[in-house]
Parts: sequence; structure tokens; C-alpha cells
Amino acid sequence: MAGDADPLAILLKFGFLAVLYLFLLFIARSALRDLRRVEEAPAAAGTGPPGHDGRPAAGDGPPVDLNPRLEVVAAGGHQAGREFDVRAGARLGRAQTSEVNIDDSYASAAHARLYPRSGAMFIEDLGSTNGTYVNGRQLTRPLQLAEGDTVRIGDTELRYRE
Repeated sequence: MAGDADPLAILLKFGFLAVLYLFLLFIARSALRDLRRVEEAPAAAGTGPPGHDGRPAAGDGPPVDLNPRLEVVAAGGHQAGREFDVRAGARLGRAQTSEVNIDDSYASAAHARLYPRSGAMFIEDLGSTNGTYVNGRQLTRPLQLAEGDTVRIGDTELRYRE
């Protein structure tokens, strides 16, 4: 019969369309999750555990003789050598409300945060899509930073200084 299509070809076409739709669904879901994270950050201020909203908890903070800062090693939109004062803690991400704004397509809107605790500075990933790396290792829990540690978010590299 001249009008009959090969059943295998039809099955492959539908399979390709299903994979394409699943991929688009994944992209949309990831974008919505990032948007929700940005919307919830101001609303949740002060409702989570101490310092969860990116601000230090009362009574925490580095000793007076430290001057913690992040130095730009490589970042889109920032000159190498630029420094960000993170004494009071800081949010890192693409959101305009971030203290350290990262213009990187691999960065989430609310990507990571730095916070002082017991005289030391800690970094924590905020459930970002692509992860936060310190000295080449992906963060899985909050980590105390040491002088010279390199923080990488996407293609952006920052060096911790005290």
C-alpha cells in the first residue's frame, strides 16, 4: 500500500517528541524553581534558622581584627582584583538584591551565602542548580573558609581574603 507509513518510523517520531517535551518541561521547572527562590527570600526574612536569610544571627560575627572580603579572580561584569566586603555576611547570585551580584548564566538567583559564626566565615550553597565549589570541591554542607580559598560559581571565581 502506497499510503502506509512504517510503524517503526512513527514510533520513533513520537518518542522524539516525548523526549523533546520532557526536556522543555525540565527547563521550565528549573526556571520556576529559581524564580520562587528569589520571591521567597525577602518574605522569609527572619523566619528560618539564625542567618538563614543571608544576614548574620545576633551575637555572631568575626573578630574585630579580621577584614573578610571576596576578591574577584575572574567574573563577567567585574574587574579582576575588585573586592567585596563580606564582614556582615553576603548573598551571592544573579539577583539584583545579592550583595555579590554574579553575572553568570550558571549562577542561580540565590546561589550561595557567606555568614560569620563564632569568629569565622562560612559559605553555604542555597540549593543552586549548578552547585558551589570551594577549591574545586562541590559544597554539600556549610564550610568554614580559610585565607586564599577559591570559590567558584559557574565560570566566576572569587578568592576569600581575611
